[in-house]
Amino acid sequence: MEDFKKFFDGLTEVSDQSWSKFTALFKPDQLVKGEYFISEGQLAKNIGFLSSGVIRAFYRNSEGEEYNKHFFIGPCFIGGYASLITQKPNQINQQALTSCELLVAKYADILSLYQEHQDLERAGRVLAEQFFVQKETREIQLVLMDADKRYEIFREEFPGLEQLIPQYHIASFLGITPTQLSRIRKKMSSK
Repeated sequence: MEDFKKFFDGLTEVSDQSWSKFTALFKPDQLVKGEYFISEGQLAKNIGFLSSGVIRAFYRNSEGEEYNKHFFIGPCFIGGYASLITQKPNQINQQALTSCELLVAKYADILSLYQEHQDLERAGRVLAEQFFVQKETREIQLVLMDADKRYEIFREEFPGLEQLIPQYHIASFLGITPTQLSRIRKKMSSK
């Protein structure tokens, strides 16, 4: 709960009363490596706070090919956000790449607190704004930067992640093949 409070304090100031009501909604949970927090086609109902571990968010096309969209490393929030908002089936899978410790709450219960606890609603807005900025930044990187630069940024944003997950996941995230990633890594290590 300490990481949870520290993360939340980084969003906005929340009263003790709001914090007490908010945290009462969350229950501890775990994911083992390979397990899904949410899968495509499901209707999202829960939001999670990832205390520790690594989760990948990915799409799967009709041929079964996977494309990594994002890596979540605790502490952070996870969940099928678009599905939660639109109440339409989720399109993005979220799978544990390591063992994960979580706190999970029903999103509807969180929304029910917003009317009475506007500081919580403000925190939700700030979090949504952060997600939007991350998404836009990622799109710009994929369109305007070459693979070498995207890999460099990946290493800055996710230090140490390369040692925890398979290289093909990183290549997918960068929008390149594992062979291309191997060449980039070799070129960078010879500098």
